[in-house]
Amino acid sequence: MKYNPVIVTAYYKTFGIPPPEYEYKFHPVRKWKFDICWPLQMVAVEVDGGIWIRGGHNRGAQMKKDWEKRNTATSMGWRVLLCEPRDLCTEEMVGWIKLTIQTVYMEGNP
Repeated sequence: MKYNPVIVTAYYKTFGIPPPEYEYKFHPVRKWKFDICWPLQMVAVEVDGGIWIRGGHNRGAQMKKDWEKRNTATSMGWRVLLCEPRDLCTEEMVGWIKLTIQTVYMEGNP
């Protein structure tokens, strides 16, 4: 984990985003976890590091595993946002999180 959950939570709080959960196990059988999520709204953020240095998230085998995880999550009804660590505490990311959570509420979900 290349970010501090305390700082991320405090940053989001300043924008009115409820406290997220970290390393949330979302699948009943697989050991998959979301980096950051709001389980009640089924909104998650996956933080992919190493994308500029040929890290795991941009190598074929790992990408296939990530796709399986994300496709399964989507099939289960999760909305998954993606970012790299340096973008986690930006107004742009805050905007996407807020919009996604608001959309869930507008559709009549929690």
